[in-house]
Amino acid sequence: MRLLALSGSLRERSSNGAVLRSALALWDGPTALADLGALPHFNPDLDGEGATPPAPVATLRTGVAAADALLLVSPEYAHGVPGVLKNALDWLVSSGECVHKPVAVLTASPSPAGGDHANAQLRETLRMMTGTVVTAACREIPAIGPKIDPATARLTDEDTLADLRTALTHLAAAAATPPTP
Repeated sequence: MRLLALSGSLRERSSNGAVLRSALALWDGPTALADLGALPHFNPDLDGEGATPPAPVATLRTGVAAADALLLVSPEYAHGVPGVLKNALDWLVSSGECVHKPVAVLTASPSPAGGDHANAQLRETLRMMTGTVVTAACREIPAIGPKIDPATARLTDEDTLADLRTALTHLAAAAATPPTP
């Protein structure tokens, strides 16, 4: 099963990037990472009926369509979803690639709440887009800093890794189950 990951952080060595790299290493199957930094700002005038979407948007949509499941990994900024990730979702709202697509949302934060506001916002947006949010595969990871090895930029905390494996198992099971319209 093919997994496409979307990261809410463009920072090279962000803690959420460490979570994402760790998750991709645990996934049993092919993985890809969408290039959200290449997307233009969402503009409905560039995406109207009969319009050809900008090339990075077409690439994103093709990747989402080809994936069996989506993994969104994101920090929380000012109790919300980072603009780069919200922009990507805006480009996907009307195109239909997310319809019935199994999705997991992971947020990680140095705070004890683990990015709960962004996690809730992402889930709501994905439900509105008719994505299949796999609740059992969604996680809020608190106090992320000490759970990462700075040398490898990967998760090393065994409890967090075990929980991440469980989340990905739930996502894979949802991807293996045909959607119920």
